[in-house]
Amino acid sequence: MTRRKILVTSALPYANGSIHLGHLVEYIQTDIWVRFQKMRGQTVHYVCADDTHGTPIMLRAEKEGVTPETLIARVHGEHLRDFTGFHIHFDNYYSTHSPETREYAEAIYQRLKAAGLISVRDIDQLFDPVKNIFLPDRYVKGECPKCSAANQYGDSCEACGAAYTPTELKNPYSAISGATPVKKASRHFFFNLSDSRCVDFLRQWTREADHLQPEAANKMREWLGDAGENKLSDWDISRDAPYFGFEIPGENGKYFYVWLDAPVGYMGSFKNLCQQQGLDFDEYWQENSTTELYHFIGKDILYFHALFWPAMLKNAGYRTPTQIFAHGFLTVNGEKMSKSRGTFITAESYLQQGLNPEWLRYYYAAKLNGSMEDIDLNLDDFVARVNADLIGKYINIASRCAGFIHKQFNGELVAGENHQKMQVMVDQHFGHWQPHLIEAAFEARDFAAAMRQIMKYADEVNELIHELAPWEIAKDSARSQELHRACSLGIQMFYLLSGYLKPVLPAMMEKIEHFLNSPLCNWQAQTTATALSGMLLPAEHRINPYQHLMTRIDPKQIRALVAANQQTIEPDTGAHSQTRHAAAQQSQEQLQNTCSPIAETISIEDFSKVDLRIARIIRAEQVEDAKKLLKLTLDIGSGRRTVFAGIKSAYTPEQLEGRLTVMVANLTPRQMKFGLSEGMVLAASDDNGKSGLYLLAPDDGAKPGMRVK
Repeated sequence: MTRRKILVTSALPYANGSIHLGHLVEYIQTDIWVRFQKMRGQTVHYVCADDTHGTPIMLRAEKEGVTPETLIARVHGEHLRDFTGFHIHFDNYYSTHSPETREYAEAIYQRLKAAGLISVRDIDQLFDPVKNIFLPDRYVKGECPKCSAANQYGDSCEACGAAYTPTELKNPYSAISGATPVKKASRHFFFNLSDSRCVDFLRQWTREADHLQPEAANKMREWLGDAGENKLSDWDISRDAPYFGFEIPGENGKYFYVWLDAPVGYMGSFKNLCQQQGLDFDEYWQENSTTELYHFIGKDILYFHALFWPAMLKNAGYRTPTQIFAHGFLTVNGEKMSKSRGTFITAESYLQQGLNPEWLRYYYAAKLNGSMEDIDLNLDDFVARVNADLIGKYINIASRCAGFIHKQFNGELVAGENHQKMQVMVDQHFGHWQPHLIEAAFEARDFAAAMRQIMKYADEVNELIHELAPWEIAKDSARSQELHRACSLGIQMFYLLSGYLKPVLPAMMEKIEHFLNSPLCNWQAQTTATALSGMLLPAEHRINPYQHLMTRIDPKQIRALVAANQQTIEPDTGAHSQTRHAAAQQSQEQLQNTCSPIAETISIEDFSKVDLRIARIIRAEQVEDAKKLLKLTLDIGSGRRTVFAGIKSAYTPEQLEGRLTVMVANLTPRQMKFGLSEGMVLAASDDNGKSGLYLLAPDDGAKPGMRVK
């Protein structure tokens, strides 16, 4: 197999703030994909850097009484600490304030200038009369000139995605002093993006070769317009002193705008890696390179990466990206992250609270589908999913079997004829497994599909172990070989599942490789075997004593995390404190008033008529034309039931599949226009439903069909 040569980048975090859980969506997504590719045997380099230039850095350093260089060095250490804490491994994590980035920024500028794509003209720029400074885009706020959304920044609108200049804002004000800015003329440098060479290239590039996801390509068509149209404006690439950045060659007091040299930071970081490892920079960046280049970014910076950046590279004689992968925003409990609600959570705080970073890695993986859709960190679902999937399904396999292997068989798996019988069982029960589907999902960044498939396989393993019941076999010494075979099978399937999960849970896999006394299979081996039994650990393989691999999430830990990040607007003193206390008291009273009164008492005989059963949701589907309903297929041990549940407002089908819940099994079936509903699942809410819906779920260990008493 020919090795692919791949260069991967994530967007550069700005050196003016901490890494938070929203940032981590991107870096965890990229890290999983890079680890997966390395498991496939590809040659992959993952580089990133701090984005260090601009007025915000200059102003913060001034406020702290340090130089910008001192500030960015400190923040670089903090960012790398946080990334490392979440097991995000860069081959090089650098800074845009570097000689390498300066070299390529100046080279690109000079080449664009030589091509006649740089123009100079006087423009009216917004000036803060209080601070005596030209205002950068992000320090001007006002109403979007396109959609009139309020409180938008001076370069782009977060509501409609439009890009514009600060002078186009309606009712602008300085974000530094609050003063109304005045217009002042200044000589600025422009990249002529409206030039037909750029427009024609971008119209072609954004529509061919899958450079962009379909939804991103559609957005580009909207911004570019149809053939014969030219909706693009020239791009202002200069800023006036005082400014922290690279001075434009030959121009006193004029600096490159941060967005010009920020993506060049990808080149600078890779060049630095090349110098460390003796790699060939030109092989990856020359115009006709056969290597692959992938940028992982948030959808909010798509305009810069899918228009400005490819146009700069193409017209400066460099290669353009193979693909740009944009992801959506993170919400927490269905809303934007909020400091007042404690849901604006920093990476540092998460780790300081003692939460396992791999809980979050898994949860994000279970949500990410390779599209630009926003993802929601529902904290209750976070607890339930991690505990159910990782502890209740996956780790449960090893914990059920490893003890018997050590206590009764000296840590050795089956050998000889017993090993062959076990191989037959593996192919008989699990021969339908298709690891290539998981591999394809990882390649497409549809990690959610990969996690669903892996957990489906974990369910199948648990079901077989439950049928074999080694804990019952162990009671009969005459069935020793049968016990050895059943437990060895469990360990072997745990070994295979671990290989599938390795890109997501790298730290735990180090523990598991020690426990199994073996490296996990790479993907080439996983997907080329003729039979699943050919992927197993060898006969008589000795494993090490089982030690605890991961704890369950305690909901108290999540409450403590939210409390630790909760910030109040006013200090807790005086009248403000009293006002807030009264408001909190009133809010609590209102909450109590929304709870319905306790119903009249019933006898135990009345209650016993209701047959409540544990059910596993094996499939969840949208119901066409139904505003509130989801169609659930439930396994209740003795068979399957179809239930139409009014929980669409609280759950997506992906959140439900594989979960255990409680259903009323003896409810008279009800014929609905969508089909026959054969029961009811139980969920909690207040009377008006404003506090949300919460599906009931049993503790780990419950099995479909068990009666709730």
